Amino acid sequence: MDQQINILVIEDDNDINQLLCRIIKKSNYLSQPVYSGTEALIYLEKQKWDLVLLDLMLPGLSGEELLEKITSMGTTPVIIISAKDVQQTKIDCLRTGADDFITKPFDVEEVSARIDALLRRFKQNKETPISNLLIHKDIQIDTDAKIVVVNGKKVTLTVREYAILCLLMSSPNKIFSKSNLFSSIWNEAFHRDDNTVNVHMSNLRNKLAKANPNEEYIETIWGMGYRLKS
Repeated sequence: MDQQINILVIEDDNDINQLLCRIIKKSNYLSQPVYSGTEALIYLEKQKWDLVLLDLMLPGLSGEELLEKITSMGTTPVIIISAKDVQQTKIDCLRTGADDFITKPFDVEEVSARIDALLRRFKQNKETPISNLLIHKDIQIDTDAKIVVVNGKKVTLTVREYAILCLLMSSPNKIFSKSNLFSSIWNEAFHRDDNTVNVHMSNLRNKLAKANPNEEYIETIWGMGYRLKS
């Protein structure tokens, strides 16, 4: 029997919150409604969630603040559902770590389909690694022995380079912003003028290219971040 899917619904408008919960229930998932950023943080710290639906304009902690906290706590997928129909807001949220952005007013069937698609993608990502092995194209990482092989050649990476590559390969479809990467790898707050991620990413790419000059492994999504090249 499949494990039950638990979704946290963070939305201060009662009618919209209940509508989202009904959409979730119709797909046979479990929902937990919360109505403020402060209340949401309690639930986020109490247990792990399979998905978070997050409004931006909340009492207490804002949706943007919550998104940063969720991103720093792990890789829980997040769909922003907001009336803030501003392009820069969408870009900022995706850079911070959101996986999708739905604008209010929304179509019920579209929300349902996007929830299903995101959960399916994350389930596949979790199941892809074979115990201690991460594989993408001709890259193989033995996460127990911390050995990286590219194109049949062993590649020596620094601790940070290794961590970046593992993070990208653990969620191959996800776009990781600089903020995402920095928070996850360095466990510190990201400063927008910090060039650290760029330097480590450049060194990692150079080492991969040296092992196989005919293949490109990491792509830059301009204005958003990095992900594995399919």
